[in-house]
Amino acid sequence: MTQTIATMTLVVADYDEAIAFYTEKLGFTLHADTDLGHGKRWVAVGPKGPGARLLLAQADGAEQRAAVGNQTGGRVMGFIETHDFVGDFAAMTKRGVRFLEQPRHEAYGSVAVFEDLYGNKWDLIQPKG
Repeated sequence: MTQTIATMTLVVADYDEAIAFYTEKLGFTLHADTDLGHGKRWVAVGPKGPGARLLLAQADGAEQRAAVGNQTGGRVMGFIETHDFVGDFAAMTKRGVRFLEQPRHEAYGSVAVFEDLYGNKWDLIQPKG
């Protein structure tokens, strides 16, 4: 049996501000935005083309609100692979994405860490090869 990870949940403070960040700043596609009633929505975003998506889940309650922006305890949460690191780094910087470092060239590829709108850390990476 072949399996893939299709969707991962990301707890956010607000649906609409999260949609705006991921679509306008990162260039993701809004794949779904369905009203589920009682203030809940099924909101899925992801890079254009095939691959995993993020389910943007608005925090419900104090425990979930406390996790917004720190879902991995300060570690890098996600990895966005690209075939055009230089171009994507420049475009994301121009759109206001906050990079925490200048690009690095490591044994595994080119990488730079950035934050999403809540402070979760992400890698923009172009693997070697």
